[in-house]
Amino acid sequence: MEESGYESVLCVKPEVHVYRIPPRATNRGYRAAEWQLDQPSWSGRLRITAKGQVAYIKLEDRTSGELFAQAPVDQFPGTAVESVTDSSRYFVIRIEDGNGRRAFIGIGFGDRGDAFDFNVALQDHFKWVKQQCEFAKQAQNPDQGPKLDLGFKEGQTIKINIANMKKKEGATGTPRARPASTGGLSLLPPPPGGKASTLIPPPGEQLSVGGSLPHPVVAPSSGGASLSWPQPKPATADVWGDFTKSTGSTSSQTQPGTGWVQF
Repeated sequence: MEESGYESVLCVKPEVHVYRIPPRATNRGYRAAEWQLDQPSWSGRLRITAKGQVAYIKLEDRTSGELFAQAPVDQFPGTAVESVTDSSRYFVIRIEDGNGRRAFIGIGFGDRGDAFDFNVALQDHFKWVKQQCEFAKQAQNPDQGPKLDLGFKEGQTIKINIANMKKKEGATGTPRARPASTGGLSLLPPPPGGKASTLIPPPGEQLSVGGSLPHPVVAPSSGGASLSWPQPKPATADVWGDFTKSTGSTSSQTQPGTGWVQF
């Protein structure tokens, strides 16, 4: 396996115990009860590192960090790391000195949680290794990967429902009714023929058909609004009576036949 120069730390445990283990007599596995657990051969710190695809279990001194032993692990589970049959806190690892010599020793944790973290760290690393191998195979042989077939198979048809589409198109073609106005003043249309409305004379008066209408009188306080003044009847006597005589002015008298009042 190709190893990179970068070494990452996967797990660190401050306390681990090392035991000498007797040779395994049968293939049933190791038993921690046979290791004299009250008399460990060495105690120190455990550190798991990874360099490329290989993991290393390193036993180091707590104070100085000096390496006591290390066990390279190329697959898990495997012969490099094995669990015992009677406890979850003890394992058997295969250590190497770099000169080709190997030995099997027992390690144990006082806390069950430390043993769980030790096991999970190795599992996660080799899951990552497996994924990297699969990605490398797919990159080398892209045609061997699963393909997504989106084509129609023989005899396969597709059905499209266009009923709703027709309804929507018909609905958009019909004009909508304009809503009636709810506020403001509505203007009435002009009368047929465009004829102007006729004036109704006051009671007792008659409006001649060919005659002209009297001109309106504009009051100063009306803001320019015009008021129609009916034509009075011809009078034989003075219209103002004694009121004109008391003022002594004849300018305010009405002129006969005009229908105007001067102010």
